[in-house]
Amino acid sequence: MRNPETISRDLRVLRRLQRDGLHTVILCDNAGQAERLEELLGEDGPLAASLAIGVLGGGFIVPNVVRVLTDHEIFRRDRRLRRTRRYSTGASLESLGALKPGDYVVHLEHGIGIYRGIEKIFVRESTIESAVIEYEGGDRLNVPLYRIDQIERYRSANDVSEDAPAPRLHKLGGNKWKAQREKTRMAILEMTQELLQLYARRKVTTRPSHGADGAWQRQLESSFLFEDTPDQRKATEDVKRDLEGERPMDRLLVGDVGYGKTEIAIRAAFKAVQGGRQVAVLVPTTILAEQHARSFGDRLADFPVVVEVMSRFQTAKEQAVIVEKLKKKQVDIIIGTHRLLSPDVEFAELGLIVVDEEHRFGVKHKERLKQLKLSTDVLTLTATPIPRTLHQSLAGLRDLTLMQTAPRDRSPVLTFVEPFDDALIEEAISRELDRGGQVFFVHNRIETIEAIADHLRRVVPRARVAVGHGQMKERELEKIMRQFVEGEVDILVSTLIVESGLDVPNANTMFVNRADHLGLAQLYQLRGRVGRSHRRAYCYLLVPDRVDEDAERRLAVLEHHTELGAGYRVALKDLELRGAGNLLGPEQSGFVHSVGFDLYLRLLDETVRQLSDDGGQKSWIPADVTLDFPSYLPDDYIASQEAKLDVYRRLTALRDPAAIESLKGEVRDRFGALPAPADALFGSALLRVIGASLGVEGVLVRASEARVTFRADAVPRLKGLSAAFHGVQFQVDVRRAQPLALKLTRLGGAEMLEGLIRALKALVP
Repeated sequence: MRNPETISRDLRVLRRLQRDGLHTVILCDNAGQAERLEELLGEDGPLAASLAIGVLGGGFIVPNVVRVLTDHEIFRRDRRLRRTRRYSTGASLESLGALKPGDYVVHLEHGIGIYRGIEKIFVRESTIESAVIEYEGGDRLNVPLYRIDQIERYRSANDVSEDAPAPRLHKLGGNKWKAQREKTRMAILEMTQELLQLYARRKVTTRPSHGADGAWQRQLESSFLFEDTPDQRKATEDVKRDLEGERPMDRLLVGDVGYGKTEIAIRAAFKAVQGGRQVAVLVPTTILAEQHARSFGDRLADFPVVVEVMSRFQTAKEQAVIVEKLKKKQVDIIIGTHRLLSPDVEFAELGLIVVDEEHRFGVKHKERLKQLKLSTDVLTLTATPIPRTLHQSLAGLRDLTLMQTAPRDRSPVLTFVEPFDDALIEEAISRELDRGGQVFFVHNRIETIEAIADHLRRVVPRARVAVGHGQMKERELEKIMRQFVEGEVDILVSTLIVESGLDVPNANTMFVNRADHLGLAQLYQLRGRVGRSHRRAYCYLLVPDRVDEDAERRLAVLEHHTELGAGYRVALKDLELRGAGNLLGPEQSGFVHSVGFDLYLRLLDETVRQLSDDGGQKSWIPADVTLDFPSYLPDDYIASQEAKLDVYRRLTALRDPAAIESLKGEVRDRFGALPAPADALFGSALLRVIGASLGVEGVLVRASEARVTFRADAVPRLKGLSAAFHGVQFQVDVRRAQPLALKLTRLGGAEMLEGLIRALKALVP
């Protein structure tokens, strides 16, 4: 962004150009840029130019007709970096794994067992499908697939380890599971109440609004060199809406590395500074503090904003000077590690705290943060993905924004599994150095890391090689890291310390030596260090000729899943468990393990809804429906067990008749016309949902007769019921008055199941 004097000079040049009387059209990349330009054009009187949205490499003139210019030519700056998307954005955070025989599952009422597959069973005159679960001692439980919502896959934090022990099975009908489940419920209730109380206190706390966007805010946002992704736009709107409100912001921004979280933080910080307040940016490492200082400094260079960084790279005297400036409000944005939470650091008017990866701070620092959060705006950034279910549960406790769209210029990292070969290594490193780039070489054994570095110096003599590992002195390690970030080192040979946090867009080739010794999540995190710019990135997983079967499977998964966002799908199990731990806290991890991750989230969701609802709503109880004819999805209709389970699971989760009809239409489109058993399955699902809203306890259908019984607390109007059933040509007889029980006889008209659905649907208010 150019300063006002330069812009004014550029506009004077434009006015001189227009003396030839030729009409001028100025093309802007986006609406924000056009709005900003319109303001500038109107400052010195009207200018005979039309503004339009469009992208051109450069302007042109059609003699005696029109002059077309781009906004970049007027302000004499390089073109905005806009590239055609060559790859799809890949998978989003949500990913439902298929249940396979042999997987551990947890039943809401009976606990942990082993899923053994699907079997057809005969229940009350009808054929249905059931999931078979085996428990301790070989006992088996058949769970009708229309109640598949009672089953969750069993996963725990221990699953992250490759050699994790199998969970202990529960005894069918035993009391141990029920006690454990209730203990977990109470722990969740305690945690949730504490979070809700904090949330409630923040809701009643007010602070002056940061005000609406001004010209400078629009100028900053339109000067972003890349086109905003849809998620970046939404995140910007969410954050600005929070800042313009009257209660303090507490928003968690979740997005993969390089998906634009820092840009959102810069925009938020600039808005707070324009409101006359100071901003603290809290990061877990000194290297990250330096990186953020560069990012903030570059973006805000054309504005009167004072940005300082406080880290161990500075002497005590230099830090004391910055602390004094903060007290006198001579610093607008301060970026640093947990040093910023020290008692001697005081702010004249702190308005916003940006926290990068809060889970990497200690308990003491988190407590200090919790105190600040009550009255200060807080924006927390994290690259650890969280599962959608946890996102929904916590949505009632704190504000979350998910950023799942990859930027336009990101391309997948090409991944190769190869043996350690000097020719390959020399070729790949030389290619990277020839294009002015840098290389990560990960070797996770400190005893031999220097020998590997010496070997690389011999293989590529022109490369500047440095070594970094966790047993080095802190200042020495930080110095090496800093040299690599600033381009003074060509190859960084390191242990897993580069797994997270280091952002070097210029480094786009990585080697991982003995990759067979690392887990899937570790390899995914390591690969995420490269591919952060528009350049093609390469990751070489170096392994010996023979590796064990499990390692081969892990490496193959990583090698074949390179599309953008695939990392989330590949390592989601590991990463989401880690993410859940970060958000829920270590004290809850034992309960997550005892009942399984998915059931824990379900219990959390139920607890949040109950507490948020103030006990106002009655629990939703579906009607029990029994048919005397088959009601299932035949194998010759849906052959894939995975697809079949997916339909059953989605069907049991629906509580709206329109949504059930929509799913029925989708199944018809995917698999063809519904056979009679599948049609009956969707019909019974409709009856369960409609019956729940009318207080129906059970429906039994036999040939041309049906029994409908209502719950004791239901108050149905008999006159309305009779009219509805007569409308479909059913005779109504009252078998019991309290609770109401009806016998229905089909006299003609619709088939029994269809007539029941039509009659009961007509009674729904």
